[in-house]
Amino acid sequence: MNNKTIKEINTLYDSNQLTDEMVEELRLDSRQGVKKILMKIENKKQKQAELINAFEKLNKFDNQYKNNNIKLIAGIDEAGRGPLAGPVVAASVILPDDFKLLGLTDSKQINKTNRNLFYEYITKYAFSYSVEVVDESMIDKINIYQATILAMKNSYKGLKIKPDLLLIDAVNLPDNDTPYESIIKGDTKSLSIAAASILAKVTRDRIMTNYHQKYPLYKFNKHMGYGTKEHLSVIAAHGITPIHRKSFSPIKELL
Repeated sequence: MNNKTIKEINTLYDSNQLTDEMVEELRLDSRQGVKKILMKIENKKQKQAELINAFEKLNKFDNQYKNNNIKLIAGIDEAGRGPLAGPVVAASVILPDDFKLLGLTDSKQINKTNRNLFYEYITKYAFSYSVEVVDESMIDKINIYQATILAMKNSYKGLKIKPDLLLIDAVNLPDNDTPYESIIKGDTKSLSIAAASILAKVTRDRIMTNYHQKYPLYKFNKHMGYGTKEHLSVIAAHGITPIHRKSFSPIKELL
């Protein structure tokens, strides 16, 4: 490797062509540029180890519930309880035992690009998944808490395979025919809940982005209906749209 320039070695690193033998050779190279590349390699290895550890922790959490009677677990999560406009969305996901997706966690901690990539991966490899949307008119009719429960119930009932247990992010789901556990901050603890959080979040964001095409003045593609300063100022100046939740403050006070 001594006959290669720093630029050439960097190109090999960027294209993942550095073998373990090459790296060992580089350790004998005294050039500062090589030392920087070796540092990048070590940092990448450490980050990879952290991702593997985090994934195994999520997977272990779900596996603790499995036994002879519980083999299929559905994770359930929602997106959109807090916004002033648009629907609440719930997703249910059953993952296979060999499912692996490093970096999976609470959807709010993942950038938009990776959320969309994760969405495609989860929907491709899940045993079964189901996403349910409850719109703003139903939210106003039965309140957001009941609308969230409705979305969650309908989402797990839409699964093609009946689960043995439901793991739900911080919501109790009474009067259903499947045992469940309500997990506080479940989207950061449970693999299947984290997967459900991705499906719910991406689905809702896409809905709100479509609404932006219909109501561009409100910029729903930026704040997704949440009560940001910009959103509130547009409401104050131009009023509400048909997708605003009329039972939510400050909209109900304006009406």
